[in-house]
Amino acid sequence: MRKGKIFFVALFSLFMGTALFAGDGIKVEAPESPYGFEPLIMHVFPEKDFPITKYGAKAGDAASTTAAFAKAMEACSKAGGGRIVVPKGKWLTGPIHFRSNCNLFLSEGAELVFEDDPALYYPAVKTSWEGAECMNLSPLLYAYGCENIAITGTGTLAPKMDFWKTWFPRSESHIQATRQLYAMCSTQVPAEDRHMEREGANMRPHLVHFNRCTNVQLGGFRIRESPFWTIHTFMCRDVWVHDLDVYAHGNNNDGIDLEMTSHAIVERCSFDQGDDAVVLKAGRNQDGWALASPTEDIVIRNCEIIQGHCLLGIGSEMSAGVRRVYMHDCHSADQVYRLFYIKTNHRRGGFIEDITVERVSATKMLRLFEIDTDVLYQWRDIVPTFETRITSIRNITLRGAEALQTEAVYELRGDAREPIDGVVIEDIHVGRLTGFHNNVENVRNLSVRDIVVDKVGEGEDVETLSGFAPGR
Repeated sequence: MRKGKIFFVALFSLFMGTALFAGDGIKVEAPESPYGFEPLIMHVFPEKDFPITKYGAKAGDAASTTAAFAKAMEACSKAGGGRIVVPKGKWLTGPIHFRSNCNLFLSEGAELVFEDDPALYYPAVKTSWEGAECMNLSPLLYAYGCENIAITGTGTLAPKMDFWKTWFPRSESHIQATRQLYAMCSTQVPAEDRHMEREGANMRPHLVHFNRCTNVQLGGFRIRESPFWTIHTFMCRDVWVHDLDVYAHGNNNDGIDLEMTSHAIVERCSFDQGDDAVVLKAGRNQDGWALASPTEDIVIRNCEIIQGHCLLGIGSEMSAGVRRVYMHDCHSADQVYRLFYIKTNHRRGGFIEDITVERVSATKMLRLFEIDTDVLYQWRDIVPTFETRITSIRNITLRGAEALQTEAVYELRGDAREPIDGVVIEDIHVGRLTGFHNNVENVRNLSVRDIVVDKVGEGEDVETLSGFAPGR
């Protein structure tokens, strides 16, 4: 049963308030950002429709429908752009690859059901796995080097999951493949030579993976489950994500990962996840340093997180840096492990700076606010440290946060080699504190004021959420 209120707004109502027509584009503004934010000017697609049925799509026939998407994308792009229309009904399909100037439009009552046979997701394409570029099975919806692309409408993306679930456990062959990928990343092997699609690697594909794309819109539709990360923008620019209803409770089912992505707004979305909800990443180790494409100029507002490991997570793959981020007025109707979580380790390097989170809340959690510079998960002993680089963390603000219950208000664990510098925590309200108030290590210029705790003592246990639980 879904919990909490789900936000659904008709597409045309979005042009009121923060979005409006501006010449040949849709102007989406965020004047509230303390770091400044140039308005997004989103592409307006031509009024041309390319129904997949015209190109041979047949309900229940994945092969014909996959081929129809390819033909419709080609025709639409060659014609200067328009909508690839998915009519009402259930459509079985394989991977969908985008072309520039194409808007995949999911009609009311349309449901795209992606087959879960890995053989359909060959040949391998350039993608990434947990911050490292590689060749892997095609994501279910994939774009590379495109401009002016979108998924809109009120239909549903609903992949089959029976087979992908068999890859949830981290088998020994999968661990060995990740070791090899880590070594190739660390020794600058070209991404095109890092083949992870081979049998036994078991690296599940993303649901939506847009790679090196410009002017991206995702708005209005529903998602029900995902093999891996649910929505992943990688080295993209000018991104507007709005009014989505996302549910995915398998392993590694982050809601949305903005990675090495700049100039983006995420708003009025609902996320119910088996892992982190809204996540900012920027590449892993040598890959992030070489690509040098920070995640920057991000606004996240008016979103609801039903469940998730954290409301906002930054890292741990963040080697190219994360800066100028503003989240406000986002809430969890259920529980999270952490409300606001910054995580890195001595292999990442990079920086995390100029981050402000305001007016956020959740019910139960383990930590209201945590910064941890020693997060290695299972990789602590699986792979060695090829090169040590410490992350610079500075100018972090949490203001106006509320928790009905938390084990700790804040825990900030910096690295003695480069302490965290400049943290503001203010106007915090906790209903019940079940553990300790705070723990601070290696932090300079910490400002704390107006923290109110109503009760101290035992409370309800925080449940074990689905997916891979974060920990030291």
